[in-house]
Amino acid sequence: MNLIQTDESERVVKRPETPLFDNKAFREAIINAILHNLWISGNEPMISVFSDRIEILSRGTLAPAQTMEGFFLGKSIPVNEKLSEIFLQLHISEKSGRGVPEIIETYGKGAFTFRENSIVVTIPLQRIKKAGNKVGKKVGDKKGLNSRRQRIVTEMRENPNITTNELHHILGISETAVENNLTFLKKNGYVERVGSKKTGYWKVIE
Repeated sequence: MNLIQTDESERVVKRPETPLFDNKAFREAIINAILHNLWISGNEPMISVFSDRIEILSRGTLAPAQTMEGFFLGKSIPVNEKLSEIFLQLHISEKSGRGVPEIIETYGKGAFTFRENSIVVTIPLQRIKKAGNKVGKKVGDKKGLNSRRQRIVTEMRENPNITTNELHHILGISETAVENNLTFLKKNGYVERVGSKKTGYWKVIE
């Protein structure tokens, strides 16, 4: 999906070409998400593509021996040591811990968001000229969300398999109220139910 965009608004000898995002930073973010994901929780990393950004979510938090300073400096302390060894042997990753500094060099420390049970890397999409405006109109036309519906979307983003009963307990509202909010979110294009009610999952659309 990383299309190369060419600015043809002016006639020049060499037209500047701009990719949607930096491939190296994206690759490092994906590798880190896999290596540091808390697989024992039963949930895999998640990639969400929006009109203006890509979010790469890894379940869990920093490794017990890791510090925030060490994380940003690239100190390599994988959550899953065996998986890290496999990646090293296959030359998919390197032990130098270059991944995080590579992302910071391109997008800054602000690309990382530390949530209670996950770490998210946000990679902005660089759209040239009017391309971004055209894509953004659909999102801008959506009805706004109140705090409760924003919370539901956040919970779905972190756990696509979340159930109505679980939302009922998390939000402290009746299951009927949860269903009404879900109907609103689906009708207005914020979420989509993929698969059946029992075996499917929630897909956040933003």
